[in-house]
Amino acid sequence: MHGKLKFPLRFKVLLAQLLGVTVVLSLITFTMARLFHVDKTAYIHDLTSTVVLHTAQEANALMVVYRERLRLFARVVGRDDLQGRQEVLNGLFQEFGEFLMVTRSDLNGEETVFDQAALAAAGLSKDALLGYRAAHPLPAGLKVGEPYLENSTVSAKLPTLTLTVTEPTPDGALNVTTSAVIRFDKLQGLARHSRVFETFLLDAEGRFLAHSERSRIGTPAPGAWWGRVRGLRTPGMTMEYQEHGNGMVGGFSPVRCGGLTAGVQIRKSAAYLTSRELLGDLLLLSLSLLGAAALLSLYWSHRLTRPIEELSKATRMVGQGRFDIEVKADTGDEIGALAESFTRMASELHTRERALKDLYGQLVQSEKMAAFGSLGAGIAHEVKNPLAGILGITQLSLRGVEQGHPLQKNLLIIEKETKRCKTIIENLLKFARQEQVVFDDVDIPQVVADAVAIVDHQLGIHSIKVEQELGCDLPVCRGNANQLQQVLMNLMINAQQAMAGSSGTVRLAARRTDRGGVELRVADTGPGIPEEIQARIFEPFFTTKPVGQGTGLGLSVSYGIVKDHGGEIRLESAIGAGTTFIITLPAATGAVLVTATVGEDLWNC
Repeated sequence: MHGKLKFPLRFKVLLAQLLGVTVVLSLITFTMARLFHVDKTAYIHDLTSTVVLHTAQEANALMVVYRERLRLFARVVGRDDLQGRQEVLNGLFQEFGEFLMVTRSDLNGEETVFDQAALAAAGLSKDALLGYRAAHPLPAGLKVGEPYLENSTVSAKLPTLTLTVTEPTPDGALNVTTSAVIRFDKLQGLARHSRVFETFLLDAEGRFLAHSERSRIGTPAPGAWWGRVRGLRTPGMTMEYQEHGNGMVGGFSPVRCGGLTAGVQIRKSAAYLTSRELLGDLLLLSLSLLGAAALLSLYWSHRLTRPIEELSKATRMVGQGRFDIEVKADTGDEIGALAESFTRMASELHTRERALKDLYGQLVQSEKMAAFGSLGAGIAHEVKNPLAGILGITQLSLRGVEQGHPLQKNLLIIEKETKRCKTIIENLLKFARQEQVVFDDVDIPQVVADAVAIVDHQLGIHSIKVEQELGCDLPVCRGNANQLQQVLMNLMINAQQAMAGSSGTVRLAARRTDRGGVELRVADTGPGIPEEIQARIFEPFFTTKPVGQGTGLGLSVSYGIVKDHGGEIRLESAIGAGTTFIITLPAATGAVLVTATVGEDLWNC
């Protein structure tokens, strides 16, 4: 007899939850996608309507300005008795630089005036403009008071349009028709305002008068939508249509002055790009949530099959620090596997607790390398490749200079300063090199000199002056020079950062203590440390710097280093009075006094 097929409870729970999650996520995804598409459609139509209304308003304002300027021209041209009429006309052409030609006609005759300078600059003649008008007469029956606008470009070098207005004279005796040939620039500029929409202006005949694609100017509008737009009276109308096989969303609005129609359009593929991206994101999110639900369901099913009471007891014991615990299980199923995992976890926690001390040493090195990286930018321009070339060329030049020559002194200075830069680089690399901590006799003045040599430039470029006051009777200490140098550098860099770009002073002082040890003081003229945080200043990961600008390990590491050397570190600070870190180190057994000088720095003996 065959045994029954076993189907664990956890898989039943998993399948039930996956089915429920799949149905819910499918409904949510479909509903959100549909709502977003509807909202996006309304938004695109509203935006299209807003843009076309704005374009129509600008075009109308421009046409009103042109109409008023044309009326002014008409009044001046009609005044034959006006003294200095030609000078006035020249002034108008100069003031209204877009106007090239103005023609005024009535029953008594016709008169045309030109901007000769503008025509000459464009390489056109007045005969060309007059010839174009003769070949393209104005349509008959223009309505009185309504401007008429048409494209009248004669040369591609100077696109122009013609604005015509028919108005009665002040006494109403006759009608006067005034036409002006105007540059295209400002009207075409309206069509280039938007980088997203295609913007254009149509004349009364349905031809593009201005277009964001300059090549389409003068061409007729597509019949796909012009028939619905012709004679439009509703401002800001929007509609969807096909143009050259592409779905488009367009907006149209009449321009009251000039009989124009303003229009904007955008491809649906561009307008609804975010909708497709959202749909893809929702699908990806749904799959991710489905996977997360599967993991959570599997985890929950495991929890249903393990003895919670025993594990809770074991957890409390681990929380008390008792890692030598073993959860016994006599079964070989999930409960047994879980018990073995818990026992192994307790053992690994015990191992990791012992490894924390080793990790602390790695944090010391990490902080050291962080300090090294922060200094790199400050000295980068001093350690470029030409350094070796400068030293070599200088030494080669010294060989060719006679003793006592005026150039010899300058070359010796160059050689000396170049070697000094080389020494700084060597000290910096030595500081950054990871090495095993070995305690030896340490010369405190030399440690101070090496630390100052590395950070002096960085502090200098931030207007921070470094002062030293070292006693001449300092004993030798037992410790690691590299780590003590790191402590001093951390304190000096912290002082520079605390001053936040303000000029100031960092003062290093060392003296012999009454007990024969060494007291180091690192004092700054910064803003000081508030009293409420002074007690936490040496805590690991405690920092007052913005996120991403500090790890909170510098002072903690420095505290650990000083403690490892058998010393003490404390601070004295007050708001507005600066901060002083005081380090006390014991002298080495049988230590001798340090009376020598280091480099060119003299101690206060």
